[in-house]
This record gives sequence, C-alpha cells and structure tokens, in this order.
Amino acid sequence: MTAIADDLRAVEAILFAAEEPLSREEIRDHVGAHVDLDHALAALADHYSGRGIELVERGRKWHFQTAPDLADFLRREREETRKLSRAAVETLAIIAYHEPVSRAEIEAIRGVQISKGTLDVLMEAGWVRPAGRREVPGRPLTYATTASFLSHFGLASRRDLPGIDDLKAAGLLDPIDAAMEQIGNEQLELESEAEDD
Repeated sequence: MTAIADDLRAVEAILFAAEEPLSREEIRDHVGAHVDLDHALAALADHYSGRGIELVERGRKWHFQTAPDLADFLRREREETRKLSRAAVETLAIIAYHEPVSRAEIEAIRGVQISKGTLDVLMEAGWVRPAGRREVPGRPLTYATTASFLSHFGLASRRDLPGIDDLKAAGLLDPIDAAMEQIGNEQLELESEAEDD
C-alpha cells in the first residue's frame, strides 16, 4: 500500500472516530505534518460524494454526516427518560395505595400542598388518570392509577403492591421512619404490659 493511500486511511479514520468536527489543525495534530491534508480531504470528500454518508466542511471544521436526502429514513422518536421528583413519587404512591383519592386527601396524607404540575407529570406519563368526582360538597375530582402504571411496575393488579413488611425487607423505608415505627411498637407493648399489670 502506498504512502498516499496510508495517509488517506489515517485521515479517514481520524474523522470517523472523532466525537465532534475537527479543524485542519486538529487533524494535522493526529496524522502529522508530512500528510498532504488538502489532497487527502479533497480525495475523501470526492470518494464519499453521493453516498449514504458524506465528508463535509462546516465552519472550517470537517466531519462525516448523513446525506441530507436520506434524513427521513433515519428519523425516529426517542424516549426521554426523566426522573420523577420526590413529590411526584410520594403523590404516585398515595394514589396507588388510596385510590380513588382527591387532591385534598393527597395533601392531607403528604402534609404539604402539591403543585398542579406534579399531577400533570404523572398524567403525562400515563400512570394516573382522573377517576370521577366525589359525591360530597364541592364535588372534588379524584385520581386513580392506570393499566400503564401496573404494566410499567410489573403488577398484575393493585393487590400486588408491596406491603409495609415488603418495603422494610427491601430497605425502601427511610431508616428514621422505620426507627419511629419501632419506637411506636415498643411504646404500644409497654402500654399493653402496663394494662395487664
């Protein structure tokens, strides 16, 4: 293989592996000053012209890109994973364990007001749905989980939600909450023993 062919291959490899477009100086830093960079870039641009990918210069930097006429073949929707806020996780848990539940009931259980955005995020995810209105004054809207919620978390029904013992065993309960519950249980035992005496 000739030195010119080796130079072309080296420039091609550098550009192919680059995470971002490279200037001539950056390419030269990789391949060395002995390479005829003008010739190599022109030859590679000509070689890739009209193919599925092309070598192009944009803003004095070189990179490979998909041929513009093929862009429609490569378009696809990408799901963006977003982490739920603590408020959203707590709200989802309350709805799952107490459904159908109104906003006021959620707030009473959490002890703080929830923003409308929290419920919107859960509804956009497809995990929560409006479940009708309660037959009380003001007729508050209630919320419940959806089949998508069950599917996402691998549950056949709400009866498969983990109980308090399951959550403790998995280490998912806050240690402070578990300690407070233990103190409460010990207090109940002491009161029970005192009543027996």
